[in-house]
Amino acid sequence: MDGSLKRKLVSGLALAAVAALLLLVASPYSRQGESGTVGSKAIDFPFELNGKPAQLSDLRGKIVVLNFWATWCPPCVEEMPALSRLHQQIISSGGMVLGISVDDDEAQYQKFLADHQISFPNYRDPTKNISASYGSFRFPETYIIDRNGKIARKIIGPQVWDSPEMIAYLKRLAAQ
Repeated sequence: MDGSLKRKLVSGLALAAVAALLLLVASPYSRQGESGTVGSKAIDFPFELNGKPAQLSDLRGKIVVLNFWATWCPPCVEEMPALSRLHQQIISSGGMVLGISVDDDEAQYQKFLADHQISFPNYRDPTKNISASYGSFRFPETYIIDRNGKIARKIIGPQVWDSPEMIAYLKRLAAQ
């Protein structure tokens, strides 16, 4: 094989590898999380709900949209209004949104909740232990937990949470 043919072959293989990598990264599977988490039991953790101690397991029987976020995260801020609207849409079907903020600054977190009129329960975890226990280090990341406490879906990145498709999905999940 002459040098010119070899270079073309190597260039072609390199181009194919780059294309395959781009396809993998751009696929919905990659953006929507890891298949290994789906079907596994959601990790229980303590938090405060309406000023009282609670555990995630206390919410069994509900569909929980568990959203890890921060005030300093532009995509998180962008999706907050849709999460608030989603919470209002699914509460009557036995669903809820639960936000877990990784903010360090309590005052900034409280101001954000008030300024943006966030209508769903939130808990601030400045230690980031809860998100770390889920393997969440990029924000926003969201876990949809079914009535039995199992992860139905993991979603990485911002979403249009109050889209007709998402609301229909959550209502179907609630009906199961």
